[in-house]
Formats: sequence, C-alpha cells, structure tokens
Amino acid sequence: MAFHEIRFPANMSFGALGGPERRTEIVELANGFEERNTPWAGSRRRYDAGMGLRALNDLEAMIAFFEARQGMLHAFRWKDWGDYRSARASGPITAFDQLLGLGDGTNRVFQLRKAYQSGAQTIWREIVKPVAGSVLVAIGRDALTLGVDYEVDSTTGQITLARPPDAGAEVQAGFEFDVPVRFDTDLIQISMASFKAGELPKVPVIEVRL
Repeated sequence: MAFHEIRFPANMSFGALGGPERRTEIVELANGFEERNTPWAGSRRRYDAGMGLRALNDLEAMIAFFEARQGMLHAFRWKDWGDYRSARASGPITAFDQLLGLGDGTNRVFQLRKAYQSGAQTIWREIVKPVAGSVLVAIGRDALTLGVDYEVDSTTGQITLARPPDAGAEVQAGFEFDVPVRFDTDLIQISMASFKAGELPKVPVIEVRL
C-alpha cells in the first residue's frame, strides 16, 4: 500500500455526501444506567464520491482515478468542502488561526493541528496533508516568512522553524488541508441508463490513519 500525493478532483468532491464518524461502545447495566467508551481518539471521515458526479466526463474521470489507485490499494487526498480550512467559514485564513504549541527554546518542529471547540470541550485534530502553498505561520503576534523563517512538509503536516521559539512563545498557523482517504470498495457498478436518468453510482471513500 502507498499514498499517492494526488487529490481527487475537487469539482467532483463538491456535493459529495459525508462527514466525521465516531465509534462508541455502550453497555447497558442491569439498573438501567449506561457505561460508554470509545476505542478511537479521533473521528474517522466517510464520504460518497458518487454524489459529486454530474456529467459523463466526471464519470470517466472518476473511473480513471479509481483504476490508477487500484481500487482500495492506494490512498489519496480528498477535499472535504465542509471542513478544509483552519479559519471559520466566514473569515480569511491567517497565521493566527490555530495554536500548534508553545516554544521551549529547543524544539523547532511543530505538527499542524486544528481545534474543534464546544463549550469547555476542545478536540484537537492532527493535520497531515496541508495544501502546498497555503500554510501561514506566526510566533506570538509576528507573522513569519516561508523559506526564510520556516519550511513546510506538505506530505506530513510538519512545520520546521529556522530557529527554536523562546520558552512559552505561542506557535500558530493557518492553512488549507486535505483528508487522506482511500476507496472503500474494489467494485464500482455503473449503469449508463441509470446515470443518464439521474441515479448516481455509490463510490464510498474512507479516511485512513497515517
């Protein structure tokens, strides 16, 4: 298995059905109370790529993409149009969107991540597939310069600073990102008659852990 650094055509993922999935194990006790637990630290996303197909050219491109990935064998990038930015949907991306961590005077490498907050609860999602050229970085309130003050590995989501930030200094970043996924089927069944009539093939896609 390999990861192909190629994105599923973004115009075809627009309109796709999908989102985060959690796994919760529930045990109902004899007294009616429940014990709930989860083996997953984070969500895993699922999508249906078939929902984004609108024309025969899209269908042809999807089949070619599926064949090039050899079905479920090789993973690839996916743009989740509902969640692909570090900033709020109504605002621009800035270098101050997300807190990556605090400096300790030694460490120069920081992992991109995104916070999901509701009330007092915050869940951090590790971002491993940022979009090349989209990553902005700041230390404190000072924006940095790509290629001078920091480098970005767009295949891992790691930021390497030219100099370690001072102890306690906030390292922040803003970015666009893709989801690492694979096809969740080795079989795609298509009826041209049904496609022309508006019935779309099911093309399941699932997030992979890297």
